[in-house]
Amino acid sequence: MKVIVDRTRCTGLGICESLAPAFFEVNDDGDLVLLEDEIEPGERSEVDEAVAGCPTEALRIEE
Repeated sequence: MKVIVDRTRCTGLGICESLAPAFFEVNDDGDLVLLEDEIEPGERSEVDEAVAGCPTEALRIEE
């Protein structure tokens, strides 16, 4: 499983960073940095929360 970011939708609000800090970080320029794109089974719920919490729907999980 992989995390996919739609950069055209992402506004760098940082909600994903607060919900899944091992995967997401908003840098000083306000850009989302994907720290990890491969999701291990034990990490799925954390990333699911970040995807669901994204107000711009910029995140998805690809099987």
